[in-house]
Amino acid sequence: MSLTTRVLTGLVIGLVAGIALSGATDGWLAAIPGVVEPIGTLWVNAIRMTVVPLVVSLLIVTIAGEERSGAMLKLGGRTILLFVGMVAAACVFTALLAPPLLALFPIDPETAATLRASSSADVNSVELPPFRDWLVDLIPANPLAAAADGAMLPLIIFTALFAFAITRIGGGGREALVRFFAAVRDAMFVLIEWILFVAPIGVLALVLPLAARMGASAAGALGYSVLVSSGLIALAVVGLYPLAVVVGRVRPSDFARALAPAQAVGFSTRSSLASLPAMMAATETLGLRERVAGVVIPVAVATFKWASPIGRGAGTFFVARLYGIELGLPEVMAIAGAVGLLSFYSPGIPSGGLLIMTPVFMSLGLPIEGIGILIALDLIVDMFITLGNVTANVTAAVVLTRSDRIAGSEDTVPGGEATS
Repeated sequence: MSLTTRVLTGLVIGLVAGIALSGATDGWLAAIPGVVEPIGTLWVNAIRMTVVPLVVSLLIVTIAGEERSGAMLKLGGRTILLFVGMVAAACVFTALLAPPLLALFPIDPETAATLRASSSADVNSVELPPFRDWLVDLIPANPLAAAADGAMLPLIIFTALFAFAITRIGGGGREALVRFFAAVRDAMFVLIEWILFVAPIGVLALVLPLAARMGASAAGALGYSVLVSSGLIALAVVGLYPLAVVVGRVRPSDFARALAPAQAVGFSTRSSLASLPAMMAATETLGLRERVAGVVIPVAVATFKWASPIGRGAGTFFVARLYGIELGLPEVMAIAGAVGLLSFYSPGIPSGGLLIMTPVFMSLGLPIEGIGILIALDLIVDMFITLGNVTANVTAAVVLTRSDRIAGSEDTVPGGEATS
């Protein structure tokens, strides 16, 4: 039985058992949610303990790694700006639409208060520090203290600066440090695989008390979250087609036909890496320049998770809504920006994009238990995320090769109209 099947089984058992126990008011049946809840807390703590070494090692290997940095230099500023711009647009899109859509589903205030009280995080108030304090604290006086306190943004800034400094040293020092942190990253991946192996038990232990407190409305709330996340990604994917057609100058029918096989592979496998051959075939069908597409597509698969901020951002807003946490505009923008930034460092493991969200939850005081709930719902959402990433990767390649195709077509087509 696959991990996905086992996690879904744990989710269903937890929901059914929790709803069945929601009416129990005394006796041993009423005590079951309280007995099960610490198991979920232990699993959440296991997730939290991987955050600092995983984020630090991912950042250093991504920035200082010779192969990755060399490929990024070959791509040039135009490509990087396109990646950042498309991710920023996805973040704004999510920040504008996800909170009001999620607000349409009613959550009982008393139930939300009960969930907040049972959370391991301090979620009674979510406030950002004054701007002056926030700005000063961005540069940590003691990076180790920042790591111990869970101050993830200062730690990320220090790590990024440290990684750029590594790129400037010679004498084999750079290679040694990159190899060390690559080994740390790989070890964290193994540890995360162990944590995910017991995910069905952790998910069951998280969902059962949740369903016991919310009753039958728990299933509706979780289902509505999946609907909003998947629907927003699908809507955003539709918006990529005009970008490819108008800016990339390809025919709509050609783009749709060439892209469909790669989209099908991505949706079914939930893996951008598995979709790489199909994406390369799509660029060949569209007549894209191989010297550009051959670099853009592989690097995009590794770093450009365009749809992740939509799915993960909507999931974060859902957790805040579920626990009755009011998010103002500063909190919404902070979440959107953090999700967009961290999307470039998502590890290529199942639910890796959710695990990398832990620093956002910790920084804003959101309950880490919410990540466990989102992992249980990740199957359908991740299908749409991969579909969106595949579509965005090919769209970016189309836009970046536009000038080559127009220049080539001007030699043979009167008026300089591009063909594909």
